[in-house]
Amino acid sequence: MAKSLKSIDDFDRKILNIIQHDNSTPVREIADKINLSLPAVAKRLQRLKTTGYVTHNKSVLSPDLLGINNTIIVNVSVENEAVKELDEIRERFMKCPQIQHCYYVTGDIDFVLILAVKDMQEYERLTRELFFEGGNVRRFRTYVAMERVKSSQDLYLSAI
Repeated sequence: MAKSLKSIDDFDRKILNIIQHDNSTPVREIADKINLSLPAVAKRLQRLKTTGYVTHNKSVLSPDLLGINNTIIVNVSVENEAVKELDEIRERFMKCPQIQHCYYVTGDIDFVLILAVKDMQEYERLTRELFFEGGNVRRFRTYVAMERVKSSQDLYLSAI
């Protein structure tokens, strides 16, 4: 759901571009990069956070070093599209920590899931929990990523 947010200017876009690549960038460094005073940058950063432009400050972990070696894409079609049943399956997907992304989509399928798992045994266990035991799944189709070519949640801000 889109919010009515206060508009942002070029300085805000520059700040957002910097912090989405490294949210630990010191305010002084941001100020130097965009030619704005330290207090002005600090004030803008605070406003961008309180108005919802910045939703999280997180570190990106290395799946390879942590032994989470498999990215699985799953297309899910549900049995029943009644609101209550859709809410239940959404909740099940939301609670699953291995699901990194969950999209409710149009077309022949209902959900697209992106999972990060250690191995296929972990995924097989999840299929039982999420799709068989949980109910309301007509069918699901699994795709195993052979290579992580790009993984990002960075937004392209020049188009704003």
